[in-house]
Amino acid sequence: MIDAKELERKQAELERLLEEKFGAASGDLRARMRKVGRRVPKRIHAAARVLSEARLQEQHPKLRQFIDVSAVNRAYVDIRRHLKTIDVAYRRKGAVLGVLGGLSFNLLMALALLLGVLMWRGLL
Repeated sequence: MIDAKELERKQAELERLLEEKFGAASGDLRARMRKVGRRVPKRIHAAARVLSEARLQEQHPKLRQFIDVSAVNRAYVDIRRHLKTIDVAYRRKGAVLGVLGGLSFNLLMALALLLGVLMWRGLL
């Protein structure tokens, strides 16, 4: 059987990591994972679901004994390992470069279209 304080500590640590890595600062683990959305894999969402369900079962006296401690620990380790590998600066740099790449492509296409129209009109 898992201790309620240990489960609380694990969820608090994961919530802190979600806040650091993704800025998801409000709500419980389930709400923060919903805010993170597609930025994490489905297996991480499934692991967070295991932890959230264990938290709900922990509050009920008869369901408390049915918590799978090994599944909870495995889910905690999976989520923690994934969140620890995320580099926030690299993610931001990738997002900025993606926007700049799209912008430069659009400018090049607009310039090519302008040159094409000028050649078609015979002005160039």
